[in-house]
Amino acid sequence: MAVVAGVDFGTLSVRVSLVDSERGSLASAVADYPLHRKREDPEFATQSHADHMRALATATREVLQKAGVSGDQVLSIALDTTGSSVVPVGKNLQPLDDYYLWCDHRAKAEAAEITEAAASEKLEAIEWCGGVYSSEWGFSKLLHWLRHNPGKRGEFVSAFEHCDMVAATLCGITDAKKVKRSICAAGHKWMWNASLGGLPPEKFLTKVDPLLAGVREKLDGEYATSDRLAGHLSADWAAQLGLQAGIPIPVGAFDAHWDAIGAGCRSEDIANVVGTSTCIIGITPSVRLVPGVCGVVEGSVHPKRTGIEAGLSAVGDIFQAIATRAGTDVRTLSQGLEKYRAGQTGLLRMTWDNGDRTVLVNPNLRGITFGWNLQTTAQDELFAAIEGTALHTRVILDRMEQHGVTVRRVINAGGIPQKNDVLNQVYANVLGRPVLVPAGSVVSLGSAIFAFLAAGTFKTVEEAQDALCPQYKTFQPEASSKGVYDELYSLYSKIYFAFGQPQNADDGKVLPALIQLSESKQAGAAH
Repeated sequence: MAVVAGVDFGTLSVRVSLVDSERGSLASAVADYPLHRKREDPEFATQSHADHMRALATATREVLQKAGVSGDQVLSIALDTTGSSVVPVGKNLQPLDDYYLWCDHRAKAEAAEITEAAASEKLEAIEWCGGVYSSEWGFSKLLHWLRHNPGKRGEFVSAFEHCDMVAATLCGITDAKKVKRSICAAGHKWMWNASLGGLPPEKFLTKVDPLLAGVREKLDGEYATSDRLAGHLSADWAAQLGLQAGIPIPVGAFDAHWDAIGAGCRSEDIANVVGTSTCIIGITPSVRLVPGVCGVVEGSVHPKRTGIEAGLSAVGDIFQAIATRAGTDVRTLSQGLEKYRAGQTGLLRMTWDNGDRTVLVNPNLRGITFGWNLQTTAQDELFAAIEGTALHTRVILDRMEQHGVTVRRVINAGGIPQKNDVLNQVYANVLGRPVLVPAGSVVSLGSAIFAFLAAGTFKTVEEAQDALCPQYKTFQPEASSKGVYDELYSLYSKIYFAFGQPQNADDGKVLPALIQLSESKQAGAAH
């Protein structure tokens, strides 16, 4: 019997779970932290490192009490976070600002400049990131910060992903060069590639902007997979968490990647980690480039396999926005959705409310709904939005399979599938294949699995999965619905590529023009 702590930092809260190698989950505790938004700037989303660490300490002490476990019984602690969530730091790893959270899209212009420079320079690394750099990723956010904080540039020492920063903090590391950096984060969000020499060359970065001069060296260090240790828990943080000093902390990773592991994802599986957004995580035995995805990275999900990441920039956030506009909540608005049938609303919902993460990688998009009439209800729109997220997922899986990625099983993980059978059935019908849903919660279970590896309790990821992962509830596609969704998918695909690509002279310029007009008017009103 061994007990470890698995930590999952989400968009609004941190969950700490204590897991026993034989009995499974013992208890979980959650602590919230604020998300800073600005109504006048919908692209803005930040969080405080101090808030994160305070919440972690609160949740850890609470879960020990709930489980009746002494802190000295916990053999290891592992953590995953959102990403790309980037914090610039100064001397002694002191944050110079809040994190640019994963859903912060202020760096749209910087991302476009990086993509353009990569194309002109024929930078091979960009092809491993799907061919287009995103405003959600590291270099674009760092460049945006450097441009907008001239007074702090002299203090800038380095920048870190949330998963690396938290691990370093817990280990008491204050030298930026001694921080282990996650290959999961670096490969998917910073164009890091071992076979290409690590990060993009200095010459390329300075071509994008001279402000990036020296940044490559400042980001240099040891990049490692999560079967390696970030360090050991410091005495100071052991006291704050209520744990024993010196326990191992493995190199961290992104929440969706470890959620996929916790959901039992194996080679040639795809896990849809459905929450506020969706991360689509795949594991493949071979390396295949896929245009438009968020990276093909060896060792990013499973330390011994190649990981693929794709996703939707908003899912649960869209459902919540629809409910909020209707003056209710998602649970209430969802009552009766099980009676809906494929296509009955007459609506076709493009779920671009927060832009497109994959396969267009275009932040200058917004949601579109076709087919409104005077009787259309908010509940109709909610069902159409569920259908829209499933249809978008089919676009992504089709893109992967067109480029040689085998999809053996589809697993719906994350918080929403656990409590939304309608969504799971719609996904099975749209995708035309069985959808597996873990019978129990797997949030932070992936973290626990890597904590067990660090403690030496299990020798492989698969051995830990066999012992800890729950069984599945299976949703089979319904033949009658699949035919309707095949027709809707044909329409969806046409609209997706017509309105989603700015190079299309007519339709492709509509949404970017609306966004530009709105931003200019908001800026004028602010002055």
